[in-house]
Amino acid sequence: MHPTKKFIVCVCLAVIAACVTTPISNKRAFIMIPVKQETALGKQAYNQILEKEKASTDRETTALVEQVGRRLAAVSSMPNLDWEFRLIDSEEQNAFALPGGKVAVYTGLLPVAQNEAGLATVMSHEIAHVIARHGAQRMTQQLVLTLGLAATSISLENNNQKRAIMAALGVGILYGFTLPFSRGNEAEADQIGLIYMARAGYDPNEAVRFWKRFASEKKGQKIPEFLSTHPADRTRIRRIGKYLPRAKSNYNAIKVKYGLGQALNLNKDTGFPAPDRPRAVPGVSVETLTQPPLP
Repeated sequence: MHPTKKFIVCVCLAVIAACVTTPISNKRAFIMIPVKQETALGKQAYNQILEKEKASTDRETTALVEQVGRRLAAVSSMPNLDWEFRLIDSEEQNAFALPGGKVAVYTGLLPVAQNEAGLATVMSHEIAHVIARHGAQRMTQQLVLTLGLAATSISLENNNQKRAIMAALGVGILYGFTLPFSRGNEAEADQIGLIYMARAGYDPNEAVRFWKRFASEKKGQKIPEFLSTHPADRTRIRRIGKYLPRAKSNYNAIKVKYGLGQALNLNKDTGFPAPDRPRAVPGVSVETLTQPPLP
């Protein structure tokens, strides 16, 4: 075979090998980043972000975030990832997930979530980004294709690559600021996340209610859809409505259902997490625990 033809054949075979099928959506994706490399970069980026952020001291809500995350991860297509769930103390209405199963939710989202099912709506969406390997897809596009780098040479230690890598993972170079995925990625994450939410025992109808609440929080400050990589709220809600029948079928098929789950522990005045309530101790009244120490 002529060397040129041989090269073309090798390239075609490599492209075919790099095509993967995403669970649930069954979409084909072109990914040339090895899972091990993708996971290592996700973990490294996650640790760097957490160094800059303040962890919530609300133990009850933190435990609830962990509980919801574990339930969702258990029914995902990658239950054996090293999943990690954190609650970050910030008024920012945000959440993100990085390759390898690293997920974080900001306390600013809790008033919109209101309950476990609302929380599951957000977290299942973020978990879906991990399952669909959207970060690796963007790294393939931005780093391998655009920058012409070999997958094995990608590193956050290289300052020239750092901004591109963090952007590909969905995280800005200023830690704590997440960058949006493409509208296609967002739609796929909505579709996958809704199924995971239902399989984990949370009422998928709450997803529609959550996004309506989230839209109302913007108080009319909307970005035209053609200027944003995120879908317009009305478009997202309408699309989720189309995914609901399949999600409801999954929900009705499971034995253990949590419905809306537990209401979140929120301060009635501010809407943000309330301080930890003292735990009851046998033989000691709760009031005793709340009294200031004697001089």
